Amino acid sequence: LWSNIDHLTLRDEVKFVMGSREDYEWSRDKVQRYDLPSRCHAVLFSPIFGRIDPRQIVEWILADKLSVRFQLQMHKFIWSPTQRGV
Repeated sequence: LWSNIDHLTLRDEVKFVMGSREDYEWSRDKVQRYDLPSRCHAVLFSPIFGRIDPRQIVEWILADKLSVRFQLQMHKFIWSPTQRGV
């Protein structure tokens, strides 16, 4: 899996989905270790809906000065979080 990092291009995006502080720290460490922002078009951090406060992740990103994008599952806010097929 990790050997795929060598094949990333500026057309690729890497997404990390997290539900806890431990998930965030693991993701942050991978972003820094592999210098992902310089290897791909975008690095995305996304919370698991209902499991972690999205604001908390944003605060951690800002505190760590990470060059990542924050992404929400917009369909969970527009429609019922349990609705399928949207």
